[in-house]
Amino acid sequence: MKKILTGIVILAVGLFLAACGESAGADSNGEGNTDEITIGYFPNINHVAGMVAEEKELYSETLPDGTKVNYQYFPDGSSFMTALETGDIQGGLVGPGPAMNHFTSGAKINVVAAGSTGGTVIMARNGANIDSPEDMAGKTFISPRVGCTHDVQFETMMKEEYGITSDRIDGKMKHVTGKPATYASLFETGKVDVATVPEPWASSIEAEGNGEVLVDTPNVAYGETLPAAVFVTSQDLVKNNPEMVQNIVDAHKQATEFIQENPEEAKEIAIKKIKDITDQELSQEVIDNAWERIDFTYEVEEKDLQDFANSSYDLGFLKEKPDLTGLVDKSFIK
Repeated sequence: MKKILTGIVILAVGLFLAACGESAGADSNGEGNTDEITIGYFPNINHVAGMVAEEKELYSETLPDGTKVNYQYFPDGSSFMTALETGDIQGGLVGPGPAMNHFTSGAKINVVAAGSTGGTVIMARNGANIDSPEDMAGKTFISPRVGCTHDVQFETMMKEEYGITSDRIDGKMKHVTGKPATYASLFETGKVDVATVPEPWASSIEAEGNGEVLVDTPNVAYGETLPAAVFVTSQDLVKNNPEMVQNIVDAHKQATEFIQENPEEAKEIAIKKIKDITDQELSQEVIDNAWERIDFTYEVEEKDLQDFANSSYDLGFLKEKPDLTGLVDKSFIK
């Protein structure tokens, strides 16, 4: 399983690099050729709405007849946001962190829907002598990146509930970073004690028996309120072609409702699409377990994102207190 899940990340990167050519879709100001659009998403569990929409051809149903719909798959939020800002894609699913960071840096984007919530789990290595978060003083934890969504969730919980902070801000926890696909092996070798883990990696660690749940999704900071994925498009497209944005969001809503009403078929689509995109296959056990920790919804609240951004600032990840006013546009999901 370790080799299978690691391959997802490696092969997804290769697929993204191969897909970086010019796009014939609408340009970044929303005034280009609107007969062809490109939607982006990641091949992971929180982005199942993108997979369902593609597999069921939902965008073709909501967009004007004859519109060609392309898809582009991304390995990380930075590359997704760059493609959105340059007009290589017209919209899609990305984590809230990259969306907020680019917005506060001046990117003209809008979050027009959510994709999912949940999916972050705090895992402890077997044999680390950690029975509760209070035992974290002097221990090493890992997150995908410094200040990423999962890092902020973990550090917020530790600071607010247990008064323990990382060595980055003169605290007692040692912080390292690495790809979630490597966490099981790092647990096995004893190089880290705790991991703040996005699904499906948490379920993979559980299945392999290298660690156990220390704090499950509902009890992690923002565990059930913060969108794990948001649907983003450009403000220029919202202004210049709101009909297209509405059509795109309508398809995304249909995909989300399909997942809610047909979870077993949606799981089959997710397994198939991830295998198609990465040539790797998640086990049914892993995807079933991961699914229990995720809520698929298109509803989004600016306050939830603002509260999370404030936590990033309080932890010292942001130099200035962010103002997300204008980031979220809920008019297309009403």
